[in-house]
Amino acid sequence: MELDKMDENDWKYHGEGNKSLVVSHGQHSRVLRLLKYPAENAENTHQTAEQAFRHIQNIVDFNKNVMKPLLGEKYVHHGEAVKLPLDFVRQLSLKVQQERPESRCDKVMDTFSGCAVCLPNLTQISACHIGEHRPPLCIEIKPKCGFLPFSRHASKEVKRKVCRFCMHQHFKLANGKWKRMSRYCPLDLFSGNKQRMYVAIKHLLEEPQNNFKIFKNGVLIYSCKDDADRQQDLNELAQHLKPYFFPTNGLINGHQSSKAVLNELIQVIISALLSSWDSGRTGEPRKVLPSEGRAHCEASPLHRDMLRNGNHYLPKDCVLSKILQAQMLDNLDIEGLYPLYKRVEQYLEEFPKERNRLQIDGPYNENFLEKVKNCPSEDDGSIEYAVGKVHQYRVAMTAKDCSVMIALAPCGEGELLEPSLEIQPSKPRFTYSVSILDLDPKPYESIPHQYKLDSKIVNYYLRSIQSKQEPPKLNRTLDRDREDCTLVFHPV
Repeated sequence: MELDKMDENDWKYHGEGNKSLVVSHGQHSRVLRLLKYPAENAENTHQTAEQAFRHIQNIVDFNKNVMKPLLGEKYVHHGEAVKLPLDFVRQLSLKVQQERPESRCDKVMDTFSGCAVCLPNLTQISACHIGEHRPPLCIEIKPKCGFLPFSRHASKEVKRKVCRFCMHQHFKLANGKWKRMSRYCPLDLFSGNKQRMYVAIKHLLEEPQNNFKIFKNGVLIYSCKDDADRQQDLNELAQHLKPYFFPTNGLINGHQSSKAVLNELIQVIISALLSSWDSGRTGEPRKVLPSEGRAHCEASPLHRDMLRNGNHYLPKDCVLSKILQAQMLDNLDIEGLYPLYKRVEQYLEEFPKERNRLQIDGPYNENFLEKVKNCPSEDDGSIEYAVGKVHQYRVAMTAKDCSVMIALAPCGEGELLEPSLEIQPSKPRFTYSVSILDLDPKPYESIPHQYKLDSKIVNYYLRSIQSKQEPPKLNRTLDRDREDCTLVFHPV
């Protein structure tokens, strides 16, 4: 990019999360990620340009030096920190404002520093020449935490039976975050069992919330909408997708036809999620990673027989396996981690200059990764152990909140691909790429909030389940009275 020739009209709104907003370039396969601040105090809280650039550089370094080695070179694109002309950023902010969803407008784009992360546009794919007027598709999934706590520090037994996502749904529904409850369970997606994965993705389609999006040619065509007619949305999505999966089968009509198209989409997503980069290049069978701990969540709507009898394996180098391994660095649970955080806090009160040596705020370099990888397994009472566990927890939290991007492009009839790059050779052929994004470091200061939130979610879930299981007291009294009831007539 030529920074002195930046034109806001070349960029369009792409999407946003809680902390950043993304715009994409109209011609080049590039996106810019810009930070956001709460609207009410944006004037007071903006950082100096140097602080903002350091913050952006920290994000890039964390992706490059920590998450990329843990998750794999093929999956992580770290991008680069850039300094944009302030006039361009201000004009861009005005341009995209009208396209932003109302629910996100409580925060405003950083127009003070001009700092951003420049990344490849992962909704596009460059490995294949796109023909036949079918632009690339991209599916974005936020899989969330794929295992149940196995730590002895988890004080409530329910945490070993019901996953965090399923419990959190009850809490979010009660607080008005969502109007409908998702039936998606991350443990089904991470199981490696194709039946369970199918049901998990089907539930994501039915209730996407913030966890499922589909782009066509870089434009969002399917995501969460409040008060939407979900079946109508799915039928419209099927109309978009039919040329990719049934290119010669005339017009699509009716619910059954929509179901067939969405079934093909789900099968392709499963294939991409289970694909291993080396699986097509060597003669050796795929190694598998058994999922540790309890294999299923009691809140999953799946039939018990499927949960008990399914094989629970993930190919060792597939994207879900890589994410799960990083998530499981949280092996103490927040309840076991919080006392170690307090140990670090107490130490820093006594020795504030140690903060830099312990890399509490970075830099996120090879030394930081070593602290994550080589933390002792047993607590020896040292500050190094406590800091290592805190670093591990922050990396695990990043992996629990990341997104997976699956970009698909139809292939021409005569195009030859490496086996590891092709999905469904016997059906309409796709080349694909799988990437992991949303890998910002989680703040050290957020650990107390996570500790309190965990308690709120678990306690609310236990109360809500208990209230559903207990019949009303009035009914119990009436039932008891009915058993020994005798009618006595008195003359009037």
